[in-house]
Amino acid sequence: MHRVEHVMGFPVSLRVDDEGDFEPAGDRVFAWLREVDARFSPFKPDSEVSRLGRGELAESEVSADLRLVLDLCEHYRTATGGAFDIRLPGRALDPCAVVKGWSVQRAADLLKAAGARRFVLNAGGDVAAGGGPWRVGVRHPEQADKLCTVLDLTDGAVATSARYERGDHIIDGRTGRPATGLLSLTVVADSLTEADSVATAAFAMGPEGVDWAASLPGVEVFAVDAERRVLRTPGFPVAAADSRS
Repeated sequence: MHRVEHVMGFPVSLRVDDEGDFEPAGDRVFAWLREVDARFSPFKPDSEVSRLGRGELAESEVSADLRLVLDLCEHYRTATGGAFDIRLPGRALDPCAVVKGWSVQRAADLLKAAGARRFVLNAGGDVAAGGGPWRVGVRHPEQADKLCTVLDLTDGAVATSARYERGDHIIDGRTGRPATGLLSLTVVADSLTEADSVATAAFAMGPEGVDWAASLPGVEVFAVDAERRVLRTPGFPVAAADSRS
């Protein structure tokens, strides 16, 4: 099965290579992602996140799912000394950096529950996969038609935070200014919840975020800093035939 839909503002592709009918599972995956978009998008005025941000909901009244997301956001705010912060002065409440990875990981869990073993779910470049190895390319931070590395992903997830798609959109909450110390940072972890959150949180910290991310259990990192230097943990799963790194 191979399906592509545009959800949450980016293309989401799903491929399942197992035998059997996985169309119903695919339906559940995309229905869940559409539900997440409706409930948690800060760009939809009637979403739960927007209502909370405007003070129309108290934190004690939010859903269990949003409570979980907010707790994850607070964990990374504390862990980064405030560099990662979803409550920036003058800006709307925006937990997207956690919502994306968390929701796509839950979608991957729906596939596993349906019996899928060999699959890849790619949400705007962030990937959750099972039954690989799957070969995943990481876009060059300055040349859109080139890759800076290729990795082998078996059972796990990979996420990249960078400046090339949306400009300097990641803010260092400690300074209130855009984080510009890195060009891109890619994280491999067991779950996309962690990979995506850590990638954004570490990017917000700048170069020191590379060491912070690398210190986390089960996390591997590939980064390009503002000086065009490549920083890579020893366990980062670079594909055997890839020489770009």
